[in-house]
Amino acid sequence: MERVDHLAHERNKSEFDVDAMKIVWAGSPHAFELSDRISKLVASDPGFRKDNRTMLSRKDLFKNTLRKAAYAWKTIVDLHLSEEEAAKLRFYVDEPAYTDLHWGMFVPAIKGQGTDEQQQKWLPLAYKMQIIGCYAQTELGHGSNVQGLETTATFDPQTDEFIIHSPTLTSSKWWPGGLGKVATHAIAYARLIVGGRDYGVNGFIVQLRSLEDHSPLPGITVGDIGMKFGNGAYNTMDNGVLQFDHVRIPRDQMLMRVSQVTREGKYKQSDVPRQLVYGTMVYVRQTIVADASCALSRAVCIATRYSAVRRQFGSQNGGPETQVIDYKTQQSRLFPLLASAYAFRFIGEWLKWLYTDVTQRLQANDFSTLPEAHACTAGLKSLTTTATADGIEECRKLCGGHGYLCSSGLPELFAVYVPACTYEGDNTVLLLQVARFLMKTVSQLGVKKPVGTIGYMTRVDHLMQCRCGVQRAEDWLNPSALLEAFEARAARMSVACAQNLSNFDNPEEGFAELSADLVEAAVAHCQLIIVSKFIEKLQQEIPGKGVKQQLEVLCNIYTLFLLHKHQGDFLSTGCITPKHASLANDQLRSLYSQVRPNAIALVDAFNYTDHFLGSILGCYDGNVYPKLYEAAWEDPLNDSVVPDGYHQYIRPLLKQQIRTARL
Repeated sequence: MERVDHLAHERNKSEFDVDAMKIVWAGSPHAFELSDRISKLVASDPGFRKDNRTMLSRKDLFKNTLRKAAYAWKTIVDLHLSEEEAAKLRFYVDEPAYTDLHWGMFVPAIKGQGTDEQQQKWLPLAYKMQIIGCYAQTELGHGSNVQGLETTATFDPQTDEFIIHSPTLTSSKWWPGGLGKVATHAIAYARLIVGGRDYGVNGFIVQLRSLEDHSPLPGITVGDIGMKFGNGAYNTMDNGVLQFDHVRIPRDQMLMRVSQVTREGKYKQSDVPRQLVYGTMVYVRQTIVADASCALSRAVCIATRYSAVRRQFGSQNGGPETQVIDYKTQQSRLFPLLASAYAFRFIGEWLKWLYTDVTQRLQANDFSTLPEAHACTAGLKSLTTTATADGIEECRKLCGGHGYLCSSGLPELFAVYVPACTYEGDNTVLLLQVARFLMKTVSQLGVKKPVGTIGYMTRVDHLMQCRCGVQRAEDWLNPSALLEAFEARAARMSVACAQNLSNFDNPEEGFAELSADLVEAAVAHCQLIIVSKFIEKLQQEIPGKGVKQQLEVLCNIYTLFLLHKHQGDFLSTGCITPKHASLANDQLRSLYSQVRPNAIALVDAFNYTDHFLGSILGCYDGNVYPKLYEAAWEDPLNDSVVPDGYHQYIRPLLKQQIRTARL
């Protein structure tokens, strides 16, 4: 097929330095070079082919994933890739696999919760993949409520062992990735029982399968939980079910960095503060936020390129029809998602800094910022994953009927991504955790000074009274006006919730009754964090012709779109008037026109290969229709002209004798 670049004319419209924007998106010249090199390595290797996976049966799909994971490991070893390079390679292979949980959960759990001795024993095996681990926390009956887990770990002082047991059907471990068919070991979470006393949930390293023949060890019942949503998608992963029947493990396989059980059967806290466990949680959630920007940007790249290729209606005197991207209805749905992808990228960068800062403070026994960091990462995980899942589906709709094809890449991307809304904390439950933090902050005003992302609460008296000073549409481009509107909204919603809670004699009853309002207050607070960090990003030195100006446009689109979407909050709390809301909408429309010439260049800055995008609609050259036509004929259903089943089911229908009944 002849290569024709149908998007070249769009790229020529660009008003900024695309190469400079690529570095801004990547985070640094080093990060860009690394991503660019590894993504091209994966894209050029036929061993990582993925265009056929939506057509494979579950067994073939899973076996192919095992092959890719082994091939990826061989590539990592053969090329002597660093840990950073290896992580990038797994990312660009773009296939959910047991390795995600091994490197993303099993290894960090041992590093975060294991003693020095435990790390010295287990990490070398894990780093060489001589053992394969998973993270067995969620149970059939409990997920978000970790304290409600039912699996038990009872200490037997006679043998110096723990007895791991699943006492009920609902205590079965359910959902851990890698557990179903691959993992040899698990970090299993269970209720620690010592001397008949329950000490709460702790982690244990438990071997599940023989290292000789991979068969489950005695007392272990383990398997896959079945097909999940979507073709291909997360069905490459062996999410598992696990039951323990009085499985014995040595005492030293309890993760004992924070708490220990002695040989004599005494439970004691170690010198290491329990708060260190939260460091791992902050790490995992900041990676989830970073993943959100990647997933949303992929969907936006596909929808933006296809919107420029697709033409519908508007033909004048036999001329070409109008590009779909030129319709204001398309822009008003697409460009806020483009802006969101950039906003989430920058908040992900900031969360990496936050994780480093929190870790250093924890190691110095400074826990002052931990509650704020915990609430911050919980809320941003919830906000970004919800917006991304919704955004991917919106991008599919923006691609019209063709977006429904698996070859568009969007159905599979959605099916792969949407579990993020519930794993590592259900999104609504996480927002309620943020709300508890906000209510505690309000209750301590005047006693304890709010810091960090909650620092705006120090000006709560002003924020409860201030009035928006916007008089013209362009006044909404003033960062201080935008920021004050979002701060006032967040402060007023939190204070209102706190006042309503005070009317209840039982605080927990009030929290349950007002939970929907509290969730909205948490959302307002988290959106303020993203807006403020986007604005802070623009205050940094950003090299490249026109790059900063484009980012300012995207920041204003993101912020004003949120204001428009949630204008009920802004109006009901008195932060703005209907006139202000109307002016904001006028300015938003104007900003869409400023993005339009640069839309293709802005998604090119993501620097995604066609292999990684996995989408005919989003291919770099825009040569969509010939590729769609060719792909159709590759479907297994077209292997034969006359379908299987014709002689058995179709021909008898066509050849039947139709008799007309006589009345």
